[in-house]
Amino acid sequence: MNPILIEKIITVCNDKITKKGENVGLSFYAFFENKNENPELLMEVAEWWIKTNKLDHFEKAVKIKELVLELK
Repeated sequence: MNPILIEKIITVCNDKITKKGENVGLSFYAFFENKNENPELLMEVAEWWIKTNKLDHFEKAVKIKELVLELK
C-alpha cells in the first residue's frame, strides 16, 4: 500500500481513538473526503479492506491501525 496512505490511515485512526476511545469503529471511507477525488486510491484501500483482510464494513480503529502498522 502507498506509504503516504499508510501514514494517513494511522493518523485518522489515532485521531478517532483519541476523540472517541478505543472502541471507536470506522469504515474505509473515513480516510477520504466526501467527494471522490482519487478513485484509484479509494479502490486500493477498498481492496485491502475487503479482499485482502476480509473486514466488515465497520471495524475498530485499533484493529485497522495494527493491520496497517504491519505494512510499514
